[in-house]
Amino acid sequence: MRAGKLDRTIQIQRFSSAPNDFGTPVETWTDVATLRAQIIQSSTEEFIKDGAVDETAIIFRTRWISGVTTADRIQYEGSQFNIRETREIGRRKGLELRAVRSV
Repeated sequence: MRAGKLDRTIQIQRFSSAPNDFGTPVETWTDVATLRAQIIQSSTEEFIKDGAVDETAIIFRTRWISGVTTADRIQYEGSQFNIRETREIGRRKGLELRAVRSV
């Protein structure tokens, strides 16, 4: 994976719960990692559901990081993207994250 293609910055976020000052659990998204990534716009044919396309789908390619699952999300340029699929590139050389913009 060439470093020159990793021209965007993304944050991997994980859902967590922490108590506030009164002891009540507050659900938040916390940053797990900040990564350099390459963005690949996917074709709409890959994400057609029941004949209607109403989602913005993006594929992010980044260097390998362990532990990323579909329960996590990506924050990029002020928008959040739910991870739908993770795919290993090579033997832990990179990671391809297929994500859909959350509404």
